Amino acid sequence: MKMQLSNQMRMEQRMKLAPRMIQSMEVLQLPLMALQEKIEAELNSNPVLEQAEEGDEETTGPETNAEESTDGETIEQKELRVLENQDDREDFQRLDNLGEGFAEYLGSDSGPYRARRDGEPDKKQEALQNTADNKISLHEYLSDQWRLVEAEPEVKKAGQRIIDFIDDKGFLTIHLEQLTSKDKNEFTLDHLNLALTLVQRLDPPGVGARDIRECLMIQMNQSSEDLSFEMELVEEHWDDLLENHLPQIAQKMNCSMEKVNEALARLGRLDTSPGLQIGRTENHPITADILVEPDGAGAWQVTLTDNRLPSLRVNHFYLKMAHDRGLDTRTRDFLQQNIRSAQWFLDAIEQRKQTVLRVATAVILHQKDFLEKGRLFLRPLPMQIIADQIGVHISTISRAVAGKYVQCPQGILPLRGFFSSGTDTADGQTRSWDAVKSRLQDIVEAEDKANPLSDDEILNRLHQSGFNTIARRTVAKYRKLLRIPTARFRKKY
Repeated sequence: MKMQLSNQMRMEQRMKLAPRMIQSMEVLQLPLMALQEKIEAELNSNPVLEQAEEGDEETTGPETNAEESTDGETIEQKELRVLENQDDREDFQRLDNLGEGFAEYLGSDSGPYRARRDGEPDKKQEALQNTADNKISLHEYLSDQWRLVEAEPEVKKAGQRIIDFIDDKGFLTIHLEQLTSKDKNEFTLDHLNLALTLVQRLDPPGVGARDIRECLMIQMNQSSEDLSFEMELVEEHWDDLLENHLPQIAQKMNCSMEKVNEALARLGRLDTSPGLQIGRTENHPITADILVEPDGAGAWQVTLTDNRLPSLRVNHFYLKMAHDRGLDTRTRDFLQQNIRSAQWFLDAIEQRKQTVLRVATAVILHQKDFLEKGRLFLRPLPMQIIADQIGVHISTISRAVAGKYVQCPQGILPLRGFFSSGTDTADGQTRSWDAVKSRLQDIVEAEDKANPLSDDEILNRLHQSGFNTIARRTVAKYRKLLRIPTARFRKKY
């Protein structure tokens, strides 16, 4: 096979995303709280970007108020020369003025190292003091308790091995037989059984259980209340309890239905995921990005709730340094690169603001009936309609609504929830599938719990409400999505 080198020319089109475009798309899809974190990160990483205080004057370029010399150059721009037998008072004056300028800058409110005023609280110190401590994990919490347990060395090793296989909910996820090792002979199955009994006495109550039934039994054994009836109910009639055969349970236990229902209410107060009490991931509060409220004239006013975002600007001192031709090339390139990056970031924030506002305004214009009449009047709205209306690509709409929430008379709702497909009703109107699910939930909530509705009966109620095109499988599908059990499990005795 002969190998050779040759030159070829060809024309082709490639789509490449510039860094500025990538940053713009990233900023667009950030919700409000994530954008605040992004701004803090940019302030820490880009030295030329700073937060503008109220009352500060915006600076768009370097200052030009330096004293000019007779040859057209400012005193700061002239070359520094100190020679013998020559009057160099002007040069030494430049040195004095330079020191005064830096001292004034470092003591001003506009520099990157702004001095703290007397009596003004240190914001960084306050942030450190208000930062929540990292929460301990369930594994660490159980291990700390296990170190204080007195037992044989083999039992101690077996218990630590058991703790290693307890999941975040507090359940043991492996059989004890699988933890024994014939090669190491560190502990036996008897040691594991004894260790499991000790682990199940640790806090929180119910940890170390192998299933829901054992978890409930552990909590009831450690409870200070008299739960003997509930323990018998769980231990002897668990299968009937899962099938909601309450009358059979009452007959077998020779008690009234009222007593069985009271026992179920007490069982409902037990924790079926005890491990989540320790190291639970905190849910971040939802912050609305868009505020929708009536303007008093029959229309709706859409505004952004971004007034808590800090006002940013490029530091004027670094702008002046970037225009100084006497500065070394490496420093000037560094400053100019960071200035460009800061300006791109400011432009991306402004573009996000305009895009989200335009999208939200167009969406609210389509969903006026939903705002005025409620969930049943949510109209189907494909994203392509909004994209065509405001003149952007559909992917821009998808990024603009990602993670954004709207505060309106119907509550705080995700902006993406205003987009959905739908079905036609008997009167010729088009309703979204969310409206169908809302109507289905209303039907289930209004049913007689002693005689709950079957899926066929729910379907008939939906047809009576005008949703004639709904099939029975759609009812079962949406019932499962709404986490509504079947009629047999919804029945109350």
